[in-house]
Amino acid sequence: MSEQPKPRQDASRVAGELRVTLGQLVRRLREQAAGSDLTKSQMSALLRIEREGTATSSSLAEAEGMRPQSMAKIVRVLEGAGLISGSPDPKDGRKTLLSLTPAAQEQFRIGRSAREDWLTSAIDASLSDDEIAQLASAVKLLRRLAQSP
Repeated sequence: MSEQPKPRQDASRVAGELRVTLGQLVRRLREQAAGSDLTKSQMSALLRIEREGTATSSSLAEAEGMRPQSMAKIVRVLEGAGLISGSPDPKDGRKTLLSLTPAAQEQFRIGRSAREDWLTSAIDASLSDDEIAQLASAVKLLRRLAQSP
């Protein structure tokens, strides 16, 4: 009789534990930055502009998998909050290119700094030098998983 290979069982168990643990860590990191009144859709649009650079409302809608009318509402709110601004597309004057304002860039910087400060303190207070070295190795493995197809 042949048993199912142990690595597969271990991989499944580790995957479940990793999913739960990463979810808890992400929630703790989110708690560290000042609260935001933005919806998930609004924040997603901002993050996409930050990652990918200027975008049109229609390209954001397509990337986010939503109707252009819905994205237009999100864009109006973000513009009204002073987080994005629009400028004419030099290639097609009928289009508007949206970009982050300095205020949005500063909010991202402050939020990331707060999360990183908390994580640094938590690592320093909770882990030994050997455990920090193990965590550094685990980060490399997690990065490989994140880049896996």
